[in-house]
Amino acid sequence: MNQKSVLLAVQGITKSYGKLPILKGINLQVDEGEIVAIMGASGAGKSTLLHILATLDKPDAGTLYLGKDNLLALKGNILASFRNRHIGFVFQFHNLLPEFTTLENVCLPGYIGNFNPSRVETRAKELLKLLGLQSRMNHKPTALSGGEQQRVAVARALINSPRIVFADEPSGSLDSKNAASLHELFFELRKKWGQTFVFATHNQILADMADRKLFIQDGSLIEAETATKSS
Repeated sequence: MNQKSVLLAVQGITKSYGKLPILKGINLQVDEGEIVAIMGASGAGKSTLLHILATLDKPDAGTLYLGKDNLLALKGNILASFRNRHIGFVFQFHNLLPEFTTLENVCLPGYIGNFNPSRVETRAKELLKLLGLQSRMNHKPTALSGGEQQRVAVARALINSPRIVFADEPSGSLDSKNAASLHELFFELRKKWGQTFVFATHNQILADMADRKLFIQDGSLIEAETATKSS
């Protein structure tokens, strides 16, 4: 059996807002093809951590590597280009652009990355078909249900074949049926492409499906099973 390699390596990540410490030394390793759930009470720092891991925010201290790439050493346009190519992000409330169609929303990161437009569109159509949205390609976000919008957001996160996808409360705005469907989708994508996912969630069912369940408590990241029940 082949041993999986470490894809994401995090050491000593700290973050404070003013005098309020949020993250007090986060350590984390994620293997290629792994699905990791991060849980914690509201305000514990789940979203803050995810934004740092996805290079959408900077920590006060620590190290962050994706493979051999030192993400905290990347700046400006170089960082933006790297993030566009190698990191996907799914927001809780979709963040789709209302003036664009489903297909256009999915294609945007590929266009921004200056990839071949024809190949980007082919890839987008493949993803939308896989996600059951082939009949909704020309619809704008306002014509889609919440579950459909979130699937579009997942397709957009995957368009550039990222090495890792982060998702912040991906099913938080969905009803139970759509949430279950979205949860199953993550595992279908892992099975099909070996996709790596790290998500923050309050959804116990989704967390229980993950390969590992971690908990932010008192600014540190620990195995969920050892977290205090009061959190």
